[in-house]
Amino acid sequence: MDSNSFIQIRSPKLGVMPGEDEELVNEGMYGKAFSQFLQSGLARRGYQTPVVVCEDWGWWVTVAGLPFPCGLCIYGSRIGDFDELDLCVTVSTPKGRRWDWRQFRFVDATPEVERLHQNIRAVCEADPEITVVGETPDFPLG
Repeated sequence: MDSNSFIQIRSPKLGVMPGEDEELVNEGMYGKAFSQFLQSGLARRGYQTPVVVCEDWGWWVTVAGLPFPCGLCIYGSRIGDFDELDLCVTVSTPKGRRWDWRQFRFVDATPEVERLHQNIRAVCEADPEITVVGETPDFPLG
């Protein structure tokens, strides 16, 4: 697979947070609770995750300490009129070779991106209150 896939999840514990609507750049782009959940879960697995921020398209978690710039793109949309969300996450850095100006050479991001993706899935699967709906190369949230 050339592109990174999306991991889609659902969980009643990762719904809309109090005050989250005021932080959103664009209405309906939820995912703060899932972002914070992944931030702490990946930190326990040795990743540096210093920043969680709302972007216009969703939420961003910076993953530092890798040999290339990287982050997680988190998207969430309400299911009906409820606070429960349909959520998904993908790694921002594409697999494959990429030029790294800091090292002034090409770096193959594939092994690190795949390892990060596997760790994201493991963090989600380890929580009994989270259901992994599936994985897809295409954006899963209509």
